[in-house]
Amino acid sequence: MVMNGLVIVLIGIVALSAGYLLYGRWLAKKWGIDPKAKTPAYTHEDGQDYVPSSKFTVFSHQFSSIAGAGPVTGPILASVFGWVPVLLWLIIGGLFFGAVQDFGALYASVKNEGKSMGMIIEKYIGKTGRKLFMLFCWLFTLLVIAAFTDMVAGTFNGVGLDSAETAYANSAAASISMLFIVVAVIFGVIQKHVGKMNEWVKAVVAIALLVAMFAVGMKLPIYASKTAWIYIIMAYLFLASVLPMWLLMQPRDYMTTFMLLGMIIGAVVGVVVAHPQMQLNAFNGFNVNGSGLFPTLFVTIACGAVSGFHSLVSSGTSSKTVSNEKDMPMIGYGAMVVESLLGIVALVVVGAVAVGGTKPEGTPFAIFSSGVAGFLEKLGVPVQVATVFMTMCVSALALTSLDSVARIGRMSFQELFYGESTDPKQMTPAQRVLTNKYFATVITLFFGYLLTLGGYSNVWPLFGSANQLLAAMVPVSYTHLTLPTIYSV
Repeated sequence: MVMNGLVIVLIGIVALSAGYLLYGRWLAKKWGIDPKAKTPAYTHEDGQDYVPSSKFTVFSHQFSSIAGAGPVTGPILASVFGWVPVLLWLIIGGLFFGAVQDFGALYASVKNEGKSMGMIIEKYIGKTGRKLFMLFCWLFTLLVIAAFTDMVAGTFNGVGLDSAETAYANSAAASISMLFIVVAVIFGVIQKHVGKMNEWVKAVVAIALLVAMFAVGMKLPIYASKTAWIYIIMAYLFLASVLPMWLLMQPRDYMTTFMLLGMIIGAVVGVVVAHPQMQLNAFNGFNVNGSGLFPTLFVTIACGAVSGFHSLVSSGTSSKTVSNEKDMPMIGYGAMVVESLLGIVALVVVGAVAVGGTKPEGTPFAIFSSGVAGFLEKLGVPVQVATVFMTMCVSALALTSLDSVARIGRMSFQELFYGESTDPKQMTPAQRVLTNKYFATVITLFFGYLLTLGGYSNVWPLFGSANQLLAAMVPVSYTHLTLPTIYSV
């Protein structure tokens, strides 16, 4: 019997929603959420990293940052094992591993003055543990910067391609992305001076700006080579790493979230209309050329199920902007649940275009883009518009993770050299240089650039294994905070 893609999406929505409402809330109750407690965003407010923000603003940053290439790339690559094991791991892993880790890291950080996991480790394990962890985190961020920069630059490349349509779609998506950065700064400045905006008004303004940028970008595409885009992306990452959160990253992530949610909703509606049959085999086994590759499933599907990178976002940036502890379940647990749904949508998309029971030729991003664009066309969206929109979405998936990881990499490098105090006046001259945010950013991006020269395909396997190693290390680090509350009854 061939499974209908619509049934799989519905199973995913029901299971993930039930998990969030039941297990997510149970964790929040057991761990202890205090709505009256002052969060680090207020107690350490500095207008740079510690910035009190609304629940949806922080959710937007969390979701946009963690929803990188993984939830699309992983399920499509892992589909060679069959759609059943992929679906099971996306649901089980997302609810009981990934969301718990993301929520746990956010909880631990907020309860510890917004400190990163490395600084929390020092408090409970010691200085050596902190330094080793921060060194690993910094090296890990270099892998992410290298892999995603190469990926985004390739997506924006509009020179030297055989297809004029592809060159146009890439260049238009690049133009829209650059407009995103400029408009995000303007949007951030307006919010800063206007003060607290009504959430519905802010949402309408963000969506209107999205539509306007999309229209302008399609009319004025920017044609540039992949090498040129690598340099441009590195320049953007420098700004994202040092500018205040409210000025660039938060407004950009806020607008991007509406686009990504629009992509997911459009894909789901497309599945409802087309209700495609799953052309993938249900299960192909884990034996490939005489070798058992069962563990590979859990490394291949990272961000859609469990990803160590998410914990760095939760404790590195999101925890410093949470205004109320009661917002944490939606931000930490909820963002991961939505990402798992994105992974399920990617599985259904590759299942709809599979050939001979396995995924078609092409990169995961190309398969996903063409598949969802096909769904959108069934809804009456013009082919060119659907193609540019999907190219923009897949590049945004990686670019929003890139700016967060660059900032986290900068902070990890700084924390690696902190001593007893973070006050520059009490540091040695060498420490003051090494912990300077501009110096730390330049060093981080320089080594990230060097790794970029190796190409995405060479860096991605290292990223996958390091990512899952980090996912195992982080929960061990914060169990001293969560286990006593769970087993106290």
